[in-house]
Amino acid sequence: MKVVVVGGTGLIGSKLVARLGEHGHEAIAASPNTGVDTLTGAGLDEVLTGADVVVDVSNSPSFEDAAVLNFFETSTRNLLAAEAKAGVRHHVALSVVGTERLQQSGYFRAKLAQEELIRKSDVPYSIVHATQFFEFAKSMVAAATDGDVVRFAPVHFQPVAGDDVAQAVGRTAVGTPLNGIVEVAGPETFRMDEFFRAGLAKIGDPREVVTDPAARYFGADLDENTLTPAGDGALLGTITYQEFKARQAG
Repeated sequence: MKVVVVGGTGLIGSKLVARLGEHGHEAIAASPNTGVDTLTGAGLDEVLTGADVVVDVSNSPSFEDAAVLNFFETSTRNLLAAEAKAGVRHHVALSVVGTERLQQSGYFRAKLAQEELIRKSDVPYSIVHATQFFEFAKSMVAAATDGDVVRFAPVHFQPVAGDDVAQAVGRTAVGTPLNGIVEVAGPETFRMDEFFRAGLAKIGDPREVVTDPAARYFGADLDENTLTPAGDGALLGTITYQEFKARQAG
């Protein structure tokens, strides 16, 4: 099976390309680095020739509201049009658990716009909603930092290792199109403020983690379960946070 991975040189994309190759599939990494630009359409027709599946794990280079909306709408339109022309039979997109509940954020409004374009297209599809990646913990801290204070809401979240996300996306890609959403999350649930307070203390970071019920997540208000899977059918990863940290240290 030929699988084109858009964003295939990034964190999840590179893992996915390697995993699919190990299972005997022809996995092609498509990104500006490999001559494929979904914003302009450059290289799309060529790379999609003979493709059975396209997996989009790309991300916007800018999180500014207008720029991120333009990225996801333009790139998704170009990609879906090229897929229809090439006869691609399955479009898989990676998105975020809780996207529809985070619409105060420009980034998540853009992700929902991307999902709506996929649902309205004629290409059979699957959308994978993942929780926050362990690999992005530092970025989350940076976004929540104000001087020497880090503000997190006392809400549940269920972070997941990138390897587990790549596995879930890969299995979805080689399966039958869902024409719907599947959720993937980590095996453990944490309270966000406590998780980051313990994490910063363990590495000797002097910043103070303050529990703030009004703290936003990339511009969006949170309730207790905004960031956790909505139902009981989520795919759960197997890598715990301690195992993830041990692998990094190793």
